[in-house]
Amino acid sequence: MLQLRVVSPSHRTNAVLEALRVSPATFNVSVFRGAALDPVGDVVMCDVAREGANGLVLALRELGLDEDGTVALSRVDVLVSAAGVEAEARAPGHAGDAAVWEEVDERVRGESALTASFLAFMVIAALIAAVGLVEDAPILIVGAMVVGPEFGPVAGLSVGLFNRRVPQVRASSVTLVVGLVVATAVSFLATAVADALGLVPAEFSPSVQPLTGFIVDPSALSFVVALLAGVAGTLSLTQAKAGALIGVLISVTTIPAVAAMGVSGALGRWDDAWGAAVQLGLNLVALVLAGVVTLWTQREAWERLSQ
Repeated sequence: MLQLRVVSPSHRTNAVLEALRVSPATFNVSVFRGAALDPVGDVVMCDVAREGANGLVLALRELGLDEDGTVALSRVDVLVSAAGVEAEARAPGHAGDAAVWEEVDERVRGESALTASFLAFMVIAALIAAVGLVEDAPILIVGAMVVGPEFGPVAGLSVGLFNRRVPQVRASSVTLVVGLVVATAVSFLATAVADALGLVPAEFSPSVQPLTGFIVDPSALSFVVALLAGVAGTLSLTQAKAGALIGVLISVTTIPAVAAMGVSGALGRWDDAWGAAVQLGLNLVALVLAGVVTLWTQREAWERLSQ
């Protein structure tokens, strides 16, 4: 269930109320005439079944409220209301399957921004993965996957391509590339320092590690796993299911591959570095491709269901 808050110029308020009235998903409609001061206008609030949010927001956009008013959606965690149950029954589909596109856009916008915290998490994840490679410790590889924030800009890239928004594609790409380059460089430097201090065994090679060698050994199955993870990750994004997203993070070797590139390069193991780069490329292509296809499938299926 969602709560909708609209700030509307007074001359549009009746049209807003009509849009809410004809929507089968709305209830608890309230109007506060003249309550908005900046911008000046009326405040209209209601609860809306998640399944009907997209159609309602589209109707409000057509009224021009995204230009001279405000449309805000927020989640309602608990709602005890018979009217709410009836609204969910009237709205087509099921709330657990509904993707609210404005919510998706807002989420990927925040998670794909190039920030200091994003770079910090990328570096920390890469360093953990680098230690995991040297120690041949899968548990550290898994930990690095969970810490890594790279799925945010990957999802932003998928959403931008799907919506054909060049600025979003550009911003997500810059965030992703900068994050990967910084993480690789730090892994390279850290490994060089560790090797100079004698902390890396002389015979060490990522490709011969029995438990973590797969990171520099890409295969068709790696691509298949990344495709499946991309589908699951996109679904977790559109359905706001954090548990599923964590599962995605620990199934795709993007961060470990970045660390392997830095570690292998610092030790002069260029064949292993190339294998890790191919692994990284396969994962990223598969994640973005699966994301775009999943978004398209969801939108097509929901539009047919809503007809």
